[in-house]
Amino acid sequence: MQPQDDWTLRIMAEARAAGWWHKDSKVVAAVSGGPDSMALLCLLKTMAEKVPFHIVVAHVNHQFRGAESDAEAEMVGRVAKEWGLAFEMAELDIPNYIADTGMNAQTAAREKRYQFLKKVAEHYSSHILLTGHHADDQAETVLMRLIRGTGPGGLAGIPMRRKEEDLELIRPLLRITKCELLDYCKRNGVPYAVDSSNADRHYFRNEVRLGLIPVLEKFNPKLKASLVRLAEMAAADDDYMEAQTLEAFNEGVIPSGKGFRLERRRFRGLHVALQRRLIKLILNCSSNPRQMLDFKHIDEILAALSRERPSVTRLDIGDGWVMKREYDELYIGPSLPESLGFDYSAADTIKEIEIAETGDRILLERLEGSASSEPANRQQAYFDESQLKFPLRIRSRLPGDFMHPYGLNGTKKVQDMFVDAKLPRSRRDTLPLVVDGEGRVLWIPGMRRSRYALVTADTRTILRITYVGGEN
Repeated sequence: MQPQDDWTLRIMAEARAAGWWHKDSKVVAAVSGGPDSMALLCLLKTMAEKVPFHIVVAHVNHQFRGAESDAEAEMVGRVAKEWGLAFEMAELDIPNYIADTGMNAQTAAREKRYQFLKKVAEHYSSHILLTGHHADDQAETVLMRLIRGTGPGGLAGIPMRRKEEDLELIRPLLRITKCELLDYCKRNGVPYAVDSSNADRHYFRNEVRLGLIPVLEKFNPKLKASLVRLAEMAAADDDYMEAQTLEAFNEGVIPSGKGFRLERRRFRGLHVALQRRLIKLILNCSSNPRQMLDFKHIDEILAALSRERPSVTRLDIGDGWVMKREYDELYIGPSLPESLGFDYSAADTIKEIEIAETGDRILLERLEGSASSEPANRQQAYFDESQLKFPLRIRSRLPGDFMHPYGLNGTKKVQDMFVDAKLPRSRRDTLPLVVDGEGRVLWIPGMRRSRYALVTADTRTILRITYVGGEN
């Protein structure tokens, strides 16, 4: 073994600091047989000689190149045996899988490969998967995304570390160039295979590597290093912006069924960069985020929100999702039914009503008359139980509903109260009304209570009614 390069020492230090290299730890190394993954395997073997840990070599034969693929699998298995490492291999019939699914070759191969690698990690109770992606891969990825069109997050390229459930994907060689890895293999006698498909310009990545990058390097000989540096800076910026976006989400976005609600005024107060990311974060919760995260969709939503008029805006954004703006409230999520009727009966023995249609709950509690008669918030109302006619009804609004609001003379239509409160149309059929056995509207949660059954000094039993919204 030749003296160690500075980059190998740096990777060892990073591995120790990251916590995946220690005595008795278990890692799975994805080894294709190329110089990058074989250099990684040799480095892991060297590390295990210093601090023993368990290395599992995982190889996938995609069966794209017949005898050449078989020879690679044989070579990787032989080296693993010679070095005393556990070896797992899968032969995947990717050509037939492509024919069945219609996927392109690289996507299909990646999907099946990672399924196998995850199974190997699970079998060996390992939570670390190492791959041989290197700096040239990173540079090519960034350039490919620039050509196809990407946002700032896409410039981060391949992440150094990525968590997938219980498995962490780590790419230790991401800052090391292909030339350095080839030199490492040569000096240390590490065998490797050359994939003939890497010369096939039918693949976009190969055309970028073999055709475009050499041309661009005439203008900047250090192009690949510049692209790798750009990816690192973009990754740091992206991490910060993601944290800011999550903070804005937690502070201003309210889950509503399978969708989300937020205040337009609060949203418009965010920097446009956070606005875009917040929309992307919400759309990521759809069943088909790849389709939804189109820049056109995000820009259409931003444009709709920037207009001061009209007060009601609806935008179909695909996958059955809509953006609906009503007054100062914004809803993004699956399209909601225009009308939603419900009617529940609450006898004097009932303590809770759950509204299946909305997920809301109404809690009914009895208190001694001497207890405080002040509700904790607008989601509670207190009534003198002796003045109520049971059973109560918890129902959606009906045409012609009216209330005798406390503090006002006469009556007022519930519809007019909704309009005055600028309650979004989509919520007018979901907000429950509490009605007594004589049909009198007693309370509209969060809005007004009636003048009936007021708590006085003579009240012996208080009925405290609490509204718990399903979106909370």
